[in-house]
Amino acid sequence: MTLLPRTRPVGEAPPPALVRMRIVATGLLVFMAATFFVSRALVPVHPAFAFVRAFAEAAMVGGLADWFAVTALFRHPLGLPIPHTAIVPRNKDRIGDTLAQFLRANFLIPVVIARRTRRLDVAGAIARWLTDPPEGAGGRFRQGASKLVAQVLEGLDPARLGGMVKAGIGARLRATEVSPILGQLLKAAIAERRHAPLLESAIRWTAKTLAANDHLVRAMVHDKAGSILRWTGLDSTVADKLISGFDKLLAEMAEDPEHPLRLKAEEGLDRLAWDLQYDRRMRERVETMKNDLLDNPAMQRWLDGLWEQARGALLAIARDPERAMAGKLGDILRQLGETLQHDPRMSRTINRFVRRAAVGAAADYGDGIVKLVSETVRSWDADTITRRLENAVGRDLQYIRVNGTIVGGLVGLVIHSVDVLL
Repeated sequence: MTLLPRTRPVGEAPPPALVRMRIVATGLLVFMAATFFVSRALVPVHPAFAFVRAFAEAAMVGGLADWFAVTALFRHPLGLPIPHTAIVPRNKDRIGDTLAQFLRANFLIPVVIARRTRRLDVAGAIARWLTDPPEGAGGRFRQGASKLVAQVLEGLDPARLGGMVKAGIGARLRATEVSPILGQLLKAAIAERRHAPLLESAIRWTAKTLAANDHLVRAMVHDKAGSILRWTGLDSTVADKLISGFDKLLAEMAEDPEHPLRLKAEEGLDRLAWDLQYDRRMRERVETMKNDLLDNPAMQRWLDGLWEQARGALLAIARDPERAMAGKLGDILRQLGETLQHDPRMSRTINRFVRRAAVGAAADYGDGIVKLVSETVRSWDADTITRRLENAVGRDLQYIRVNGTIVGGLVGLVIHSVDVLL
């Protein structure tokens, strides 16, 4: 796995809330220090200032102690290389490994994922989204997602991506034995009489072709006839009879579904359906024809064009999702959502698929995800991980400084009061 480059992120300024809390915590510490020096000077004026001094002194000590503790997590206080400070930068690799193992042990376990995803109704969420697309944030999400999809499609190498798609389709077609499928389709078409219009069209096409090429029949009869037939002109009579007989035969076949020759043709189609499904030699011939067709450059060009059309359609949808949702695609998606809402069996199938996919991904790629997290953290420099962690939790740490200052002051006040009473 390739490590991410060790680049310092640009523009990772501390959040405004963190800056404000730093100012508050530091300002409170400075205020306590000023209060301590002022009250210390005023103690001779009035004994009550002793209580103020005790509070400010203890608050100053508590604030300084918590400032040291918070600062020591991320850097050396005042830049001094004090032992056991700058904990995060010194242990960033161990933090990355520990975080990765934590994810692996607590989240990327197939049993845990299966239990969590069992309560997820992905199909229901998809159905609600398709039938009643959300406005506002949902619309912005759809626009953002569409823009991202468009950028990805435009950024990927069309030739390479098209080659991958074409190779995937070709591999799937090569792995699929089409002969039994064709046989089943033909058998179903014959059983439902859906082949009759096709057969009638073939008969009419044959009649039209014969009528358009009767001169070829006449020439063939003329060439095959003897000199006597040609001398007497009987060859033309024979040709006329042949053409007339063929026309009559084809007309009768087109009009009479029970014509003997038509029944023979149907028997041949039925036999072909059986051979496509069960005859080993026929199936081998069909597979050979299929592979030859897939290897044909014309078929490769057709697949390329098919991919370009699909890519163009995807780009059009991604660039203008609202228009796509308002057209036929939107009607199809809304119909799909309604089907999901009223078909519990389909919903259970989708939810089961999502659950199995999530569990399978955790089982197959859990170690890879752990390694990615670990190596990503290792690839960050010390300043990067320090900045990111401090920006994430620094505001709460500044509250610790404020609390330490106040609690320290209260403890100092209590101790001084007890000392005065005793």
